Amino acid sequence: MRAISANWFETKVRYTKQMEDGLEKDVTETYVVDADGFAEAEANINEEMEPYFHGGSTVKNISPASYREIFFSDFDNDDKWYKAKLQFITIDEKTSKEKRTSQYFLVQAASIQGAVKHIEEVQGAGMMDYVIASVAETQIMDVFEHVKTAAKKLEKNDKPEYEQAEEEKK
Repeated sequence: MRAISANWFETKVRYTKQMEDGLEKDVTETYVVDADGFAEAEANINEEMEPYFHGGSTVKNISPASYREIFFSDFDNDDKWYKAKLQFITIDEKTSKEKRTSQYFLVQAASIQGAVKHIEEVQGAGMMDYVIASVAETQIMDVFEHVKTAAKKLEKNDKPEYEQAEEEKK
C-alpha cells in the first residue's frame, strides 16, 4: 500500500467503446490524473488514453478532486476506487472540547471492507485519532500518475544546451 499526495483532477472522457458483444457504444468514463492545472490535466488524460481510443475521444469535464491523497493497493484484485471521508479528532486545549476536521481520500480496493482495511493500515501508523465517517464506491475507472516535465529534464544533463554542445566537442 502506498499513499501519494498530489493535485488530482477528475476527468470525464467520452469515446466509442467496443462492448463484449462486439457492438460499439459511446460511453463517458471517469479517470483521475495528477496535474498542476486544467490544461495539464487535459494533456495528461489524452496522453494516457490515446492508445485505447480507435475513433478518438473528447474530454467532457475536468474538475479538481476533493481529495489530495490516494491510497494505491499492491493487490491485483483491488480494481475499484472508493472515496473515504475521515474525521481527524483533536482536543482544544483551552476549552477541552473535541474538534473534528474532515478530509477525503481515494482508496483502491476490491470491496468496502477492503477499503476500510487499507485506510486502517495507512492511518494506523499515524499519531492522530480519526473516525471513518463514510466510504462509498465511485465510478472512477483508473488513476494515472505522471512524471513531471521538470523531473524528466533533470534526468538529462541539467546544463544549458550550449554547454552540453561544448562538452560533446571535447
